[in-house]
Amino acid sequence: MGPSVMKKGLLLIALVVGGGCALFLYAAATRGLSAREAPSAAEAYATRTFRRWAVPANARLLRNPVPPNPETLRHGMEHWADHCATCHANDGSGKTTIGTNLYPKAPDMREKETQSLTDGELYYIIRNGVRMTGMPAWGNPEDGENDHETWTLVLFIRHLPQLGEEEKHLMSTLNPKTPSEIEEERQEEEFLSGKDLSKHKSTNGRKQ
Repeated sequence: MGPSVMKKGLLLIALVVGGGCALFLYAAATRGLSAREAPSAAEAYATRTFRRWAVPANARLLRNPVPPNPETLRHGMEHWADHCATCHANDGSGKTTIGTNLYPKAPDMREKETQSLTDGELYYIIRNGVRMTGMPAWGNPEDGENDHETWTLVLFIRHLPQLGEEEKHLMSTLNPKTPSEIEEERQEEEFLSGKDLSKHKSTNGRKQ
């Protein structure tokens, strides 16, 4: 690659980055910093373009070393339900309290914008996150390209457009629960097992 080509490439990057900053400042000045607003089409385009460029070429070409089979897909599904569904929803739609109130909003992972990314791009984004968004960096940096759990997530992301109702129901049982939900489940289990009823009778007996 000649010096002139490199200069043109750097100039193009500078223009996109500068344009993105200008759009951000303009949006902040005219609409404030509220995360409730939906990004404009220009902002969304600039973000997608910058994301593409931000993923190193060698990472973009990585191939998923994890074989696609029921076991690895199940592992990815369990990991997604426990770690990712809070923002992205079990079905990948992003229709959650957190996902819909981020800026930018959590994307619909079933759509072309995500599914057209290479396995290497998905892997890199999961492991390193995306700055100035709600996407954190996951995985152990010491694992390098051998992060098995992250690769199973890539497999599951590919499966999201074909996700079935039985899988969604199973995932709902794997989602993180709040302390109040855990206590409610405990009380229901006690009632169904008869423990709650026996406790109630014992209490009534002492009162008499």
